[in-house]
Amino acid sequence: MPLRRFRFFDPVQLDLLKRAPRRLGSIKAQIKNRIRHQQLAARAADPHRLGEADRHQVTVASYNIHKCLGVDRRFDPERIAAVIAEIGADVVALQEADQRFGERRGLLDLRALEVASGLTLVRTSLAPKGHGWRGNALLIRTGVVHSVKRLALPGAEPRGALVVDLELPSGSLRVVAAHLGLLRRVRRWQVRAIIDAVDDGTRIPTLLLGDLNEWRPGPRSSLHDLRPLFGPLPAAPMSFPSYYPMVALDRVIGSPGLVTALEAHHTPLSEVASDHLPLKATIDIPAALDALRVRQPELQPS
Repeated sequence: MPLRRFRFFDPVQLDLLKRAPRRLGSIKAQIKNRIRHQQLAARAADPHRLGEADRHQVTVASYNIHKCLGVDRRFDPERIAAVIAEIGADVVALQEADQRFGERRGLLDLRALEVASGLTLVRTSLAPKGHGWRGNALLIRTGVVHSVKRLALPGAEPRGALVVDLELPSGSLRVVAAHLGLLRRVRRWQVRAIIDAVDDGTRIPTLLLGDLNEWRPGPRSSLHDLRPLFGPLPAAPMSFPSYYPMVALDRVIGSPGLVTALEAHHTPLSEVASDHLPLKATIDIPAALDALRVRQPELQPS
């Protein structure tokens, strides 16, 4: 394992990683088994509700494609397209989909991607050849785009987020696609900017997707301020680095009742195509709308 890729860990963690890789792998397996058992128990506890959710199921995904550069240092857009096709999602948020400098040209072959996955690009770029806004791109299988808002997030790095209102076959959905900064203080500023943009008085099920660069849980997390809008933040699957995921940098966070299942898409191809694994989730838009109506009775249909 190339330990230089874990230079963001402190020296004690690196020393433990060198001395006890087998023990670390065992702990990781135990955590995965515990999460799996909890998911199975939840399904067994309420099978009727899961049946209702299945009828309204939409699959979404978030994927930092690392400018199509794999862990083998090979630039391969076709490999990224193949991973996206593997996921089989209806809505996909991508990070690092454009060149960072110069003309900010998009890096994917959109026609080949549509053939492979059935997904088309939501036009959000201000650059003629770009795929997204500050690297954030959004793909959908079917639906109507009602509005697009581009956020320039605070901080020294050119970070951004998209706020896109969609009408999907199962209902209205607001998608926030974001890539947050590397410093916790800056991420907190960026989270507040996203909340201000989303909390505009319109109440529809909302989904936050992206590489949020946060691995800390609880009150120390820069994502802690999202709770009033999204409710308690669940644990996220480990997604980085792709070949041996140890930290949860990527997130799929929904308004209450929206996200019904979440996992990392871990396959031989996704292990090498980017340094992040994609996250794949299922959502239930009618269930989330019901939860919103409970919290806000004025949303009840007349």
